[in-house]
Amino acid sequence: MKTLPKIWIPFCCLLLLVCCKEAVQEKEDIRTLQREEIASPAEEKKEVKAVVELLRGAIIEPDATLLKELTADELTYGHSSGIIQDKDEFIEDLVHGPFDFTTVDFTDQRIVVSGRTAIVRHVFEAKATNAGT
Repeated sequence: MKTLPKIWIPFCCLLLLVCCKEAVQEKEDIRTLQREEIASPAEEKKEVKAVVELLRGAIIEPDATLLKELTADELTYGHSSGIIQDKDEFIEDLVHGPFDFTTVDFTDQRIVVSGRTAIVRHVFEAKATNAGT
């Protein structure tokens, strides 16, 4: 069996070292790009707040298309009366139901962003008419 000349061993080690260094550099470059794409917590909260404001407007002047875009398919809305609506019932009630919201305010609003999920808590204060009353 023929063996490689001793010069090949350092050459192969050097080649392996260079390849490993390039692979590590690629991973670092990817991590840097990923960090640059991630918004700061303040920016994320600002974006979420803007979407919540769109929802507030869509409750005052109900728009089924916009409401469908703004709400999750898993939405459930619990009323103080104990009635719980799914997404379609919630939108249908806003668009064609007896309540007509004239003002809606979200007070004491707190926004928490965790990964790709945002949790918004607030007190819902509104003025509305019910079947014209």
